[in-house]
Amino acid sequence: MVDRLVYNLAMISDSSADFSSHPPKDRILLTAHDLFYRDGIRATGIDKVIAESGVSKVTFYRYFPSKNDLIRAFLEYRHRRWMDWFVDALRRHGGKPGGGLMPLVPVMEEWFCNPVYRGCAFINTVAELGGSLPDVVEICHSHKQDMVQVIAGLLPDDESRQRLANAAAIAIDGAIVRAQLEPKTAVVKESLQSLAVLLAALA
Repeated sequence: MVDRLVYNLAMISDSSADFSSHPPKDRILLTAHDLFYRDGIRATGIDKVIAESGVSKVTFYRYFPSKNDLIRAFLEYRHRRWMDWFVDALRRHGGKPGGGLMPLVPVMEEWFCNPVYRGCAFINTVAELGGSLPDVVEICHSHKQDMVQVIAGLLPDDESRQRLANAAAIAIDGAIVRAQLEPKTAVVKESLQSLAVLLAALA
């Protein structure tokens, strides 16, 4: 398991970050996180992760016997890191139990405007790997379900809560993809405005 201290890093960093003070396993995982997220999983070879994390091949394979093991660890780490950020960002933007969905708009704006934003790591992974790693697809599905549950907490506790949370999550995923495909300020603002309209309609 990665050292808990790494969760104090920003939700998204980049490959120029200095991880040299971390233990070898953490350096490998943090380096892979930034490379996989920035460049894609298929485009990032093990040799690049080894070189940029500053570990030997023996050390790398001691902790991660295969690239697939590293992919799984990356997704599990990304899940914890993103969810911690998501919950905190909702709190900072006024989200509260039963308070409604609108805090999701400034939360998504905060993420979309991050200079290293590259979309959703889980959507990207499924698009890249498809059904070649079923357990990886399951990790991605579980991430989305956890996101839905957090969103549900913003809604009144009634029979429509889960349906509305699922609809809101679909709207958010659409905005995520649009902001990734066309990362221009005007397009991002348009995506956020569309999201706001959709969320308001679900209120």
